[in-house]
Amino acid sequence: MLAANHLTLKQVLTEIVKCLDAGCEAVGFVSPSHFVPHFKVIVNALHELGFYPTIVYNTNGYDTVETLSEIENRVDVYLPDFKYIDPELAKKYSDARDYPEVAKKALREIYRQKGSTLFLDEKGVAESGIIIRHLVLPGHVENSIGVLRFIAEEISTSVHISLMSQYNPTAFVRDIPPLNRTLYHEEYQTVVDEFHRLGFRKGWVQDLESHENYQPDFDKEHPFEGRK
Repeated sequence: MLAANHLTLKQVLTEIVKCLDAGCEAVGFVSPSHFVPHFKVIVNALHELGFYPTIVYNTNGYDTVETLSEIENRVDVYLPDFKYIDPELAKKYSDARDYPEVAKKALREIYRQKGSTLFLDEKGVAESGIIIRHLVLPGHVENSIGVLRFIAEEISTSVHISLMSQYNPTAFVRDIPPLNRTLYHEEYQTVVDEFHRLGFRKGWVQDLESHENYQPDFDKEHPFEGRK
């Protein structure tokens, strides 16, 4: 396998085109905020070669409006997280007290670009639009409720939401409550009830047991093999 930090643009394009020729219909960029200039070059180069796959921008939501406006015509599907509404929680867990305000502005800009409609192809795969993701953390129900209320009141209840229960503690947080446990049923149910009360009807609500299924083993050549 080629080392990513040594790839030339030609090598990157060669690998992407191989995937497209093999039947892939989308190119996803994960946590791309720190390499947006490279993102733009790659997408432009693909278009110059005559390839127009669905471009997916998979982000943690900590993006500036200026950056998002620069890539407006290059992104088909946005997958932003909205992690925290509470700045103290954002500081505690991500060392980013300003995350809530940055993410709010980012979501407003993404919504301006795409609106609330998620366009799907004949196979049900997203071609254009937004899916906002939120991971419910143990012990922080109010944060999740605040996130959902902001989206409902300031964005739209018509956007697609992915409400996730898959948090699973690792050895690094074994002595850090409440992160050293999975969600309690009543915690998650409270958030799910608020999701429905607010009027969200589009998207996905994970089963509480999802934390048992999303545990890739990166020591394996195929980390997600055998996982749901």
